[in-house]
Amino acid sequence: MASYRDALEYHAKDRPGKIEVVPTKPLLTQRDLALAYSPGVAEPCLAIKADPEDVWKYTNRGNLVAVVTNGTAVLGLGNIGPHAGKPVMEGKANLFKKFADIDVFDIELDAIDTETFIAAARALAPTFGGINLEDIRAPECFEIEQRLQAELDIPVFHDDQHGTAMIAAAALLNACEITERDLGAIKVVFSGAGAAAVATARLFVSLGVQTEHIYMCDSKGLITTARSGPKAYPEKMAFAQPGDPKSLGEALVGADCFVGLSVAGVLTGDMLQSMTARPLVFAMANPDPEIPYAEAMAAVPDAIVATGRSDHPNQVNNVLGFPFVFRGALDCRARCVNEPMKHAAVRALAQLAKEDVPDAVLRAYGLDRLGFGPEYLIPKPFDPRVLTRVAPAVAQAAADSGVARLPIEDLDAYRERLEKRIEKSAEFMRPLINRAKIFKKRIVFPDGNHPKVMRAAQILADEGICVPVLIGERWKIQMRAEAANVDTSKFEVREIGGDDQFDELARQLWHERQRKGFTHAVARQALRSSTWYACMMLHEGLADGLVGGLERPYQDTLRPALQTIGRNPVVSTVSGVYAMLIKGHTLFFGDCTVVERPTSTQLAQIAVNTARVAQAMGAQPRVALLSYSDFGEHRSHDAQRVRNALPLIREAWPELQVDGEIQADTAVNPRKASELFPFSELGGQANVLIFPDLQSGNIAYKLLRELGGATAVGPIIVGLRRPVNVLATGSSVDDIVNITALTVNQAVAG
Repeated sequence: MASYRDALEYHAKDRPGKIEVVPTKPLLTQRDLALAYSPGVAEPCLAIKADPEDVWKYTNRGNLVAVVTNGTAVLGLGNIGPHAGKPVMEGKANLFKKFADIDVFDIELDAIDTETFIAAARALAPTFGGINLEDIRAPECFEIEQRLQAELDIPVFHDDQHGTAMIAAAALLNACEITERDLGAIKVVFSGAGAAAVATARLFVSLGVQTEHIYMCDSKGLITTARSGPKAYPEKMAFAQPGDPKSLGEALVGADCFVGLSVAGVLTGDMLQSMTARPLVFAMANPDPEIPYAEAMAAVPDAIVATGRSDHPNQVNNVLGFPFVFRGALDCRARCVNEPMKHAAVRALAQLAKEDVPDAVLRAYGLDRLGFGPEYLIPKPFDPRVLTRVAPAVAQAAADSGVARLPIEDLDAYRERLEKRIEKSAEFMRPLINRAKIFKKRIVFPDGNHPKVMRAAQILADEGICVPVLIGERWKIQMRAEAANVDTSKFEVREIGGDDQFDELARQLWHERQRKGFTHAVARQALRSSTWYACMMLHEGLADGLVGGLERPYQDTLRPALQTIGRNPVVSTVSGVYAMLIKGHTLFFGDCTVVERPTSTQLAQIAVNTARVAQAMGAQPRVALLSYSDFGEHRSHDAQRVRNALPLIREAWPELQVDGEIQADTAVNPRKASELFPFSELGGQANVLIFPDLQSGNIAYKLLRELGGATAVGPIIVGLRRPVNVLATGSSVDDIVNITALTVNQAVAG
């Protein structure tokens, strides 16, 4: 887990916080200014005055949600107030944007009083297309949501109630189907009686569970009709059972389903064994469930278990719900989120779990297969199909129930539009990281003394991405680790010394280089360098990959690697690849780091190397050989050099989609390509860009990163016998983690 220092730095570094406002229209010229503000802005103002519905046409209201809190029930932190709750609301904004491309303003209200809160939210409503209530304590949250729903004509949705409820309900539907249970006959016991528990119980009832079959327990035990006092509010008491008080364990006897929305440790294996055969156990307390997953399965091996954790099957995560419910509600301009819309979301999620799981999702979670059953009741949170299933279902239910002001007529076309909203680029690293966790490869870091490497190593070890091996002086690493609050027990430290292993590596290095100018003494001296030492560890199988070069020239890492590990015999040229993540796209750049001025033959190999990387990362490579010339436009030697690479690539990889020489804008601009060069099979949709020389490639990736806002992942070195990757100067801790995950994947691929 990340340390408190990492969390604080994450929120504070660069621009403080996690969100910003980005213009969607150009503001470059005097004309732009006149259109955006005075006098041009008067025209949409007058149009909206004449027809208030035009606010949806001329402003961002239709894609803008308010995430509103007063900070009275934040996560597991309790009543910490609006200021302290703001980081959570910014995080919620990120999830809206990430999963459904919905813009958010987070609104933190200094409003403990219910009437004050309602008045403030009501006054803000004209700004937004919907309101997501968040982290408001019970029972006030019930009245706030109910009143705002009644008084406003936009969706008002308290995610703490309905988000978890919908995901748990989808899991319940499928679990009952698998175990052949009748919803109307099952007994459900709740641990927890807060907003989420009440909303989940209500949704279960609306789907067919009988109210009298729901046994709701809080910290005092089973809620009975004899309960009284200020905490016996009506929403909770609606599920009160007659009779004498009971403990949670007593209530569970003979139950079919346990729903935990409380705290860790309240459920035991003995309690599970008192339930019916094949019990349904939804232990959803965070970060630790009411009973550990392994303990639950050990007590009742045929139980169907769901938790809130990503490291166990059946993660109940409300990110499967709220972004997509709001997406569908906004797109049909729904006046509210009603019960039919929630039911539609539940059934869409339940149905999606029964469909074949695409390879992209399997890769994202490092799995070989995944199919509907006890360990796959609901879709994975990062399954991109959720958007195209849930949002249309919600929009259709809004139309069918009469609350959609702009019903969606063509759902197939709507799904296509949604597909374009999915930000695939941000998912580039996720499948690589998840796959890396499976194999536990040993990755050696020559720059082990550097605090960034130490912090990255702790993350890598905590997340299970690899087994980090740091080269450096133990005393120096220990001293710097203490200053950086890094736990050195998380990784291995290897100190270069006169031990038997050093002597053996020196002999092997001399053996490799004795006919290339190395004496035994020179080999021993070279091995005093942490980079040479790490390379020889890799050469001798003591590590599976190497990540280095944080504060040294690029060649100082690559040259020892070439001289010890060597080039893969099936590859004629070693090259580098950058994955550039920008505006929902992933582009692969080659070569920006290794070959200064490649020949046509080298360009062909670089193109194949880069296309192989793209393919390994789940992309269908479409390769453009870049030049300042389009298809013979110029007859210079440089253009001809690029042009001559094309037949060599097609001979090496006949099925590869490739063309050139071609200008950069022609390669990525479909309109220009179709109008001027309709014969080109790329059609302006290239995703693998091969630069004519190192200089142009290096300049391009750095400009795109610095001025275009792209994220550069790499460089990824291709063509060595064993995986070695060189960190760019100034790499961050996150960069080190990412390149290490890539290195592990290269080691796995062989």
